[in-house]
Amino acid sequence: MKITLKNIKVSELVEGYKDEGEAGVRGFGGRLDIRPAYQREMIYKDKQKHEVIHTVRKSFPLNTMYWAVAGGGYELMDGQQRTLSICQYVAGDYSVEIDGSPKGFGNLTADRKRQILDYKLSVYVCEGSEDEKLDWFRIINIAGEKLTDQELRNAIYTGPWLADAKRWFSKTGAPAAAIGSKLVNGAPIRQDYLETALDWLSGGRIEHYMAGHQHDQNANELWTYFQNVINWVELTFPNYRKEMKGVAWGPLYNSFGKEKLDTAKLEADVTRLMRDEDVTKKSGIYDYVLSGSERALSIRAFTDNMKREAYERQRGVCPACNDPFPLDGMEADHITPWSKGGKTVAANCQMLCKMDNRTKSGK
Repeated sequence: MKITLKNIKVSELVEGYKDEGEAGVRGFGGRLDIRPAYQREMIYKDKQKHEVIHTVRKSFPLNTMYWAVAGGGYELMDGQQRTLSICQYVAGDYSVEIDGSPKGFGNLTADRKRQILDYKLSVYVCEGSEDEKLDWFRIINIAGEKLTDQELRNAIYTGPWLADAKRWFSKTGAPAAAIGSKLVNGAPIRQDYLETALDWLSGGRIEHYMAGHQHDQNANELWTYFQNVINWVELTFPNYRKEMKGVAWGPLYNSFGKEKLDTAKLEADVTRLMRDEDVTKKSGIYDYVLSGSERALSIRAFTDNMKREAYERQRGVCPACNDPFPLDGMEADHITPWSKGGKTVAANCQMLCKMDNRTKSGK
């Protein structure tokens, strides 16, 4: 791979700058693709953008940027946030405080404008195979604001499928966020919605799914699946609670989406469990009422005092096998199982040897 260091003036960078949203962002006379498919959306806050401009105005050096030769032009591999901050300022999209008052680029004196336009950016331009460029992309993004796992996957599996998937899942105000914001954690522009949908649909095999669909012309399957999951949740649990946000709804839909469920009974069960002080993980209730797995609930554990009291009451003898054990060789257990109404209180605590506790039925 060939790598060349170039000094690019701001005036050259902003020439022909256009931000056409989903259609792309270009600069450098239209030859630089500022937002390739693998790049993240604009995530800089105002303060960060302003610091970029102040750095340029003071003629301090900005971190090196990285471009890759692509066709008859270039793709921006690293430095998108700084590049957009500069281009947007020169385009008049925002102002920064100068001499105590906000000033856009159009408000500056001719000398101050020229100083910014003459500022030189250090840019490494690489030319090589797609694999070489993607390997370099991973390396240069180890430093700085770390890419998420899904952003790195996007770099590897770029293509028409990804471009369409990002339309649904990765833009500010994306359709996926519009219908799923109450149920899904994260932000679309950091690829959280895309990663979540892929994880659900693929059963955790995200890379395998993306590799198999990289050259598909659209992401309709993924978008349809995500809509089906959200619709199923809203129909199955119509009484929304904040604990529903972040639940792994996809796997539940995959297992129970085709079953005929009694939504009234489910709601009654959810209400009862929300009031149960022994249930410490309220978000796990939705998994439990469908699957019956107590592991989803994180039932409140017996305290050390409760364990010691039960151990002394039993004189260190396991009531299941009648053999004596040291305290650290035993585990606390509900005499009346929690699933049958037993509470996590001292009177319902017994100490069993580890073997009997782990093979005990009713747990």
